[in-house]
Amino acid sequence: MTPDVETPGEPSPAEAPTPHHRVHYFDLHGKQEGTVTLPLAFSQPVRSDLIQRAVVASQSHRRQPYGTAPTAGMRHSVEWSGKGRGVARTPRLMDSMRGAQAPNTVSGRAAHPPRVDRIWEKKINRKERRRAFTSALAATREERLAKARGHEVPHGLHLPVVVDTPVEEIDSSSAARLLLTRLKLWKDVERARASTHLRSSGRARRRGRVRRTPRSLLVVTSAPGKALGFRNFAGVDVVPAHSLATEDLAPGGMAGRLTVFSLGAVESLRARLGEAAP
Repeated sequence: MTPDVETPGEPSPAEAPTPHHRVHYFDLHGKQEGTVTLPLAFSQPVRSDLIQRAVVASQSHRRQPYGTAPTAGMRHSVEWSGKGRGVARTPRLMDSMRGAQAPNTVSGRAAHPPRVDRIWEKKINRKERRRAFTSALAATREERLAKARGHEVPHGLHLPVVVDTPVEEIDSSSAARLLLTRLKLWKDVERARASTHLRSSGRARRRGRVRRTPRSLLVVTSAPGKALGFRNFAGVDVVPAHSLATEDLAPGGMAGRLTVFSLGAVESLRARLGEAAP
């Protein structure tokens, strides 16, 4: 069997350029206006392993070190009677046979307590972090991944959802809800609101984290302080393009969040990624 011979001057399949994907964008009435070319990052393969690593690394940098008090379990007046008396070598209270202070005694010190000098931060290479971000962007195109996260995706809607730039001027919840209803995305907000629940008694409840709300839509704008009308909805986050992170696109490390981009946000992402306009 003769091997395949590449024609001179033509790129090999491994070197062939990745095509830019194009999607329709909508106006404020929910009607298609035209098409927009997405940045090349939306055409990259989805690497769920890198996305998980990047999200865990981001979460680890927010973890606060903790530890026990240096004298915890050591505030006793104890003595050791020495060897050869037929009893265990556990320290005992003065003038008593009751053990104290050792890890195997009541109210004694912990054997291996947490220490404040433990390093919780996890490192990730710069190229891997950037690749994780582009993979999370590409995952917003996958309807299969969005449904796996539990999102209510309308039938026939091409992801990601891109809306014309005037969407950033919406500053009331009523106007934002009207737009999401026209785009048939309001059901996902209702899903997050209906799934909001109170935690059972435990450490999170004692620390004020009583309510648990699932993540719903992610609205990406071109600049901060835009699209303020979407912020009060359950599970909805509004993030500017220059602050967009992998954890916003893949909460908990699970890619495929249902995302709405403004037309200006697409251009801001293109400039952030260092890509020229098509």
